[in-house]
Amino acid sequence: MRPLAGPLASTLFALGIVGTGLLVVSVLAGSAACAIGEALRWPTGLTRKPMKAKAFNGTIMLATVIGAVLNFTPINPIKALVWTAVINGIVAVPVMGIMMYFATRRDVLGQFVVTGVLKWLG
Repeated sequence: MRPLAGPLASTLFALGIVGTGLLVVSVLAGSAACAIGEALRWPTGLTRKPMKAKAFNGTIMLATVIGAVLNFTPINPIKALVWTAVINGIVAVPVMGIMMYFATRRDVLGQFVVTGVLKWLG
């Protein structure tokens, strides 16, 4: 970036990283709240009035606070990302197997059941 930004390249890069982090906080907190809310059958969605979706909005606030608090712990964020990827890799295989099992059951998906080549590829 130095040829484009000159001596302020590192400052510009740092501002970009901070800006990206500020944008992603709301997305991660919102997606966590949606997943938890839908799993627990809460009223979810940012279009609902705050008093109609208290648990959903509380989950967003809690996820944001937990993320902020993690900044002040000795947890190495890069190691946390690596271990998260390892855990996701291990968990993904059985989850995909279970999904394929249910996708081939007519009593679960009705007319949308997976058959033929898609079943084989799955």
